[in-house]
Amino acid sequence: MGVLVAVEAVVLVLLTLLVTGLLRSHADILRQLHALGAGLDPEVGIESPVALRPRGDVARANEFGPAHDIAGAGLRDDALIVPVVGVRHRTLLAFLSSGCLTCRAFWEALADERALGLPDDVRVLAVTMDAAEESTPALRELAPPDLPVVMSSDAWRTYDVPGSPYFILVDGASGRVQGEGTGVTWDQVRNLILQAGDDMVDMAREAQVDHELLAAGVAPGDPSLYRRIDEVEGATQP
Repeated sequence: MGVLVAVEAVVLVLLTLLVTGLLRSHADILRQLHALGAGLDPEVGIESPVALRPRGDVARANEFGPAHDIAGAGLRDDALIVPVVGVRHRTLLAFLSSGCLTCRAFWEALADERALGLPDDVRVLAVTMDAAEESTPALRELAPPDLPVVMSSDAWRTYDVPGSPYFILVDGASGRVQGEGTGVTWDQVRNLILQAGDDMVDMAREAQVDHELLAAGVAPGDPSLYRRIDEVEGATQP
């Protein structure tokens, strides 16, 4: 009897250690997902990281990462290929999920295209994981009738999406990623999209100026690009 009690005690200790380890690992995973902005519940009042920035935080449009067309399945088991490269418009890839609580606010926002407040050249495409990793019936209920949805885990891997919700803005003309990031509300994402567009205009204008200067024989560091200190001081004197 004593041996049996001792064995039961050892088993109990091992089970306790196992459960403690699992809970600790689960907590670590949740913290990592929270840091990525994945699965955040807007009702808890926690601010999510907000950023729609050039991929790699690079400074010039011609250094943005390349984009790729989206291929996968539709919500009716139909095969879909949606071109986002080589088109005249830009595409906002909305990486959403059927089980993400934060995503529900975005599914609802995308139901009214007129209220999105996006530039006229931006089209929205929702991208979820494959049917094996999603609830297709739930997606059919969540997705607005006029919103194109592609189920493609390959797209998530290709674009290196860290979690949901996540948004990537693709410039169809250049075939490159223009910006990417996440947010808690649609207003946050929309404002960041508009900001990314303004940054692209500024960089395109700068590139055009650089091209014109080089064509005129004015290279970087040319003395004509800088005003002499005495000229500047003279200009500020009454």
